[in-house]
This record gives sequence, structure tokens and C-alpha cells, in this order.
Amino acid sequence: MSVSIRTVGLTMTSFENVTIPSRDIQYIIDIERLEKAVSAISSGLKCETRQNCYGVWIEDVDGNVFMDCYSGIAVCSMGHCHPEIVEAITKQTQTLIHMCGASYYNRHMSQLAKKLDELVPIKSPTRAYFATSGAEAVETALKLAMYHTKRQRFISFIDSYHGQSLGTLSLTAMNKNDQVGYMRKVLDVVHIPYPKKLHSPFGNVTDDESASRATINWIENIVFKTTTPAEEVAAIVVEAVQGAGGYFPSPASFLPELRRICNENGIILIIDEIHSGMGRTGKMFATQYYDIEPDIICLAKGIGSGLPIGVCTARADIMDWPQRAHASTFSGNPVCIAAALKTIELLENGLVQNAHTVGNYLKDRLAKLLDKYECVGDVRGLGLMIGVEIVESKETMKHVPELRDKIEIECYKRGLLIFGGGANTIRWAPPLILTKENADIAVEIFDAAIHASI
Repeated sequence: MSVSIRTVGLTMTSFENVTIPSRDIQYIIDIERLEKAVSAISSGLKCETRQNCYGVWIEDVDGNVFMDCYSGIAVCSMGHCHPEIVEAITKQTQTLIHMCGASYYNRHMSQLAKKLDELVPIKSPTRAYFATSGAEAVETALKLAMYHTKRQRFISFIDSYHGQSLGTLSLTAMNKNDQVGYMRKVLDVVHIPYPKKLHSPFGNVTDDESASRATINWIENIVFKTTTPAEEVAAIVVEAVQGAGGYFPSPASFLPELRRICNENGIILIIDEIHSGMGRTGKMFATQYYDIEPDIICLAKGIGSGLPIGVCTARADIMDWPQRAHASTFSGNPVCIAAALKTIELLENGLVQNAHTVGNYLKDRLAKLLDKYECVGDVRGLGLMIGVEIVESKETMKHVPELRDKIEIECYKRGLLIFGGGANTIRWAPPLILTKENADIAVEIFDAAIHASI
């Protein structure tokens, strides 16, 4: 099968003969030197790529070609080196590369802020703060919630991921290694089980909606009445779709119920759409599936198509702090904003719809593996944000992370890049330019990888 990548005019063939490349001595030395010189952040495969990646394709140093269904953790939403993104970035670098937004405004900041005011699921007027990462956007939201409410406590959820800076680490709750060695939490945060029927800690949970009711009940009738009075909570921070925790969409009633709780108790509702926002779920924002308005929304990853930009957008009456209350040297970088504006243009011109259409097609193809393999326990997701649960059996639904990891490696051997999440999920977050033909090849490889792993 051959696949045409229309966005960049490149044609590639099937991946049947792709294998793990043989590394020469120089390459091994380079990897060892890198691991000695760079902070220990990588926990996955060591794959060095060339600089000629296009669309959904990545080429490594030995010329092996991979289909990318990982997108640098949902960042390269337009695919690699999309020509219109490259053009927008290049054009901007020829006129202005940096002007500190904390000292001098530039027109790019107002253009993106205005566009987001039109798009975000928050009633206008809004205000935006431009950051350089998702964690920084969340840190901004936390400070803003404390400033506005004059409260200091927060509610977050088990298996959530909001960053690894000291403030956001207080919210994050998915991996022991994220927490060990950092002593006390910076913020006062209580963590609540995220509502999902799989492995729920609550009794009598039969589906996601009953899990949602159990979680809401725990907040209102246990947490608020014992350790954390509602009148002391500044904000509830939640992902519309849990990202690193395994791609679990919120149950239909959950976000509306959180909105009700916040309205009744003067609590700020912060929705983290860093992973799920900017078209990834088949709508511009995953929150739009639930017909509610957050008070603050945090964005990053896909908004910059690979450039480092995060955004905290809030109701204008909430983001009412004085000048210099919060600032950053690189806030409002014009090159990053140029990439974001072009990304939004491409999303509005068909790629949000493509994420919906091709995402449903890919999920349906993956769902067929439920009947084929006992180890495939669940297929879920919205748009091109899909999680496949790898289990011991459908009867036990027991976590088997070692099998999940083996399947991931077998995919890599065959030329497919996917990535793990939560305890035993394989996550799919391909570029939003993915075609149905691309999806067919990806599922064919995934099927073969599972077969080779069991």
C-alpha cells in the first residue's frame, strides 16, 4: 500500500520491512554522551531522528521511516514541518524574533488574544496570559485563582497530570516517581478519584455515570464536610479528558456537576485543555462536548505546532490583577504566536473536522481488535485522542504494564510510534492531518505488534 501525504507532496510506501536500525559505534557514543550531559528525563525508546520529518512521517539516522501516531505527545498537531507553519515562522523571524511582552506590547499578542476570545468556551470578554509551556499556563491559573478568591486550597484528581513544576506537581497525581524526593507539597491540594468505571475505588460503580455520581458525592459529602471546607477552596482543577492518565473522557454529567459545585460555593473552575484542546478531540475544545463554561482554561501543546507556547485564558473579571502581578521574559513571543495563529487558521479550515472524522474511523478500526484479542480490554476516546487498554484478560481486567510496553516496542520495530499512558494504556495522538489510509496502515502494524507480543 502506498500513501500520499498531500500536505507536503511526499509519497511513502508501507512499513513491512522496517526494523530497529543497527547503531554504529559513533551513534552509541553520542547517546551515552547525551545521557551524561542532559537531565534524566527520558523513560522511553532512544530514537534519534533526522531533521527531515514530514507530515505523519519520521526518518531516523539510519534512514528507517516511522509513522508518527504520538506527535511529540500531542504537540505536532499539523504534522511535522507543515509548509504553512514553516512559512509563518520563517516570515516572522525576518521582522521580529523577540520582544518581552511583560515590558512592551506587540500586535501579535492582541491578535491571538482576540482570536482566543472568539474561540474559547468562556463568555466574552476574556483576557489571556501567554506562557511558554503547559505547566506555566497552569501555574498562572493557580496564582490567579488564589488572587481572585483570596483562598488557598485546591481540588485535583487521581491520575491527573498538570505539569512537574513545584506548583503544578502539587496537582499532578499519577506516578510515584513524579513525587519522590521533593518533600512537602507547595500547595494545599486534596486529590479525588477521577470518575471512570475501570478500576474505580468506589463500590457499586457499573458505568462512567455511576462513577461520576460517586466522585461528586465524595466531594460534597465527605471532603467538604471533613478536611476541606468548600469556603476555603480556591479552585477545582480538572482535565476534560485525562491525558497522561490514559485518555479517559469525562462522563457526560461530571463537568456540569463540577460547574454546579463551583457556582454554589464561589469556587473557580479551571479546565486543563493542554492535551485535549486545539482540535485534538474533534472539537476545538473537549469542554464543548459538555456544554459548560469554565472560569479559566489552560492551553499549550498543539496550539504552537511544535513551538513552545502556553496560554491561560480567563474571564476578564477574574483576570483583573494589576500590571506586573504575573510576568515572564518570553511571554508573548511573536514567533510562537505566529505559529499559533497559523495553527488556528488550519484548524478552522478543516482539520478539526478531520480529527473528528478520521478519529472515529481509527477508533472503530481499533475497536475491532476487542473481539480479536483477549488482552485488549477497552478502546475509548474522542477524535484523535484514543486510548487502548491492555489487560490480562477481559474477565479480570488486571493491569499488565509489561505487556503494554512490549507492544509499544513491537510497534516501534515495525515502524509505528505510539506511547503509553496511565498504568496500562496505549495512547494514540497522531497529527490531525492523519488520513483514513494512514489509519489503515497504523492499525495493521498495531495488530501485528499485539500478535507478536502475546
